[in-house]
Amino acid sequence: ECPSGVVDEETFKLIYSRFFPQGDASSYAHFLFDAFDADRSGTLCFQQKLRWAFDLYDVNKDGCISKEEMLEIITSIYDMMGRSTYPPLPDNAAAQHVELFFQKMDKNGDGVVTFEEFLETCQEDKDIMNSLQIFENTI
Repeated sequence: ECPSGVVDEETFKLIYSRFFPQGDASSYAHFLFDAFDADRSGTLCFQQKLRWAFDLYDVNKDGCISKEEMLEIITSIYDMMGRSTYPPLPDNAAAQHVELFFQKMDKNGDGVVTFEEFLETCQEDKDIMNSLQIFENTI
């Protein structure tokens, strides 16, 4: 079930064009849509975006996210942002991010996050839902 409706590729492109009005986001939106649309249905739902995000962090594809995997991805994102952020990020920012993630997501405290834990937390957490709002207002 998709709690926030579905979106087709044209609507997805329109949404992205609103986020990036100064340029042409259609090509990037196409590639992103294609990556999210794993079942090739031509539509996306909220759960597909969550599955894609989970799979990104599940580096070794064993069906769960470890702290090491999460740290690897978060560190690469921070590296991509560079050290010129304002305010400057502390050296341990990536590790702090991972700890906060696991405090929220690792429901049973076993040191890994399963897709079920990830999905449940994402659907319950307003901050996470807001960060994924691209799917909330489109049906």
